[in-house]
Formats: sequence, C-alpha cells, structure tokens
Amino acid sequence: MLLDARNMEYTALNETIRNTDSEIEIINCLGQRFVGAGLQNKTITIHSIPGNALGAYLNGAQITVHSNAQDAVGDTMNAGRIVIHGSIGDAAGYAMRSGEIYVQGNAGYCAGIHMKEYEGKVPVIVIGGCAGSFLGEYQAGGIILVLGLNKMGKRIVHNFPCTGMHGGKLILRGDCSDVTFPSQVSASVATDADMKLIKKYVEEYCALFDANVWEVLDSPFTVVRPDSSNPYKQMYIAN
Repeated sequence: MLLDARNMEYTALNETIRNTDSEIEIINCLGQRFVGAGLQNKTITIHSIPGNALGAYLNGAQITVHSNAQDAVGDTMNAGRIVIHGSIGDAAGYAMRSGEIYVQGNAGYCAGIHMKEYEGKVPVIVIGGCAGSFLGEYQAGGIILVLGLNKMGKRIVHNFPCTGMHGGKLILRGDCSDVTFPSQVSASVATDADMKLIKKYVEEYCALFDANVWEVLDSPFTVVRPDSSNPYKQMYIAN
C-alpha cells in the first residue's frame, strides 16, 4: 500500500498504518511522531523524514527509512529491525531490550542509553558514522558498534561515553587514543572472538548500505566493557 502522509496528523497516520495488513510505503512524511510504534509483523518503508519515537516499543516489525530520522528512534524496542539510510537525532535505542538498529550516518547524543539484555535477547545498534556525547550511558547489556566512516576529522565519539556502564559492549572502529573513557570501564584491542562478532555486523551493515566489507574491517577495533560490578560506587559518597 502506498500512503501519502502529506497533511496527515500523526494519530491519523498511525491509525491507518495499524489498520493496513499489506506492506506499507510512505511518502511525504513530515515529522509525524510514533510511526510504527508497538507494531509487529509489518513492513514499513518511508521515503521522507519521520518524527520522534520512530519504532518506539517495536515488537517485530521492519522499518526502513530512506532519509534522516529524528530523536528516540527505537525507544524501548523489544524486537524487529530499523534501518536508516541517513543520520539520526538523540537517544536512539533508549532502554532497548532487543532488535537491531542500523544507521548509515551519524547519531546524536545518548545513543544506547539504558540498553539492556532481556531473557537472552541482545539488542544491537550499528552506527556507520560518528556518535555524540553520552554514548552508551548506563548501558546494561547489548552491543553498540560505531564505525566512524567518513568522519571528516571528527572524533568517532564525543564526550562522556560509557558513563555508568555496567553491562554489554561498546565497540569502536580505530584505536580510540583520542577518546576519554570513565574509570569503571576497560578499553582493549578486539580479540579474535570479538572480531568474529564484529565481522557479522559489519557484513550486514555493508549489505544494507552498499559499503565494502574489507575496507571497513581493515582497521583496529576497540572494545569497551565494564570492569566493575558496582560502577556507581565511585560516583557517590558512601555513608
């Protein structure tokens, strides 16, 4: 079904999406919020810019955006996949419990904040460009992979990555000598086992966005993990 979202208020647009059984292709989306929220067993393709909370609480649907997206992509998503052929705003994957988000370009602040693993489900965010400050803040599980492609002199991640991190992995392409990490995490060169995992997601990224796998993998990778069972201890005064 081809759906023209021009002049549609967001509640009307989302009601139409929920009541459509076929695959949905949306044109002229102009910042409408909550597109695809909570959906399962649907395929949505968007050729313009959706608003905040795209795919919030997603529960198995597939969403592809051939443009940029705004804040809170995949907020608290539980299953499914979101693919962005562009860049995204802040707080992508907030409290994400499972599913995958692939971003061709850059991500704003607080990507992956409060990500967690839930009953064996592992959420994944792959960012092709760079990420803003507070990447992986309070991360409790899952995988965040940032490739730093076409960064044009920028750091792969800005300030305060992994603050309060106590689970999961943050993986950055490069040696990351210019990145300052908090004391409760450890950053090390990717092991062979790490590279097997990295290769899996790099291959998928390259297939989605027509990039060269071997050019992306021809770089060191840095893996950041929590190294304290109580990452908050050093942040507060004990009584």
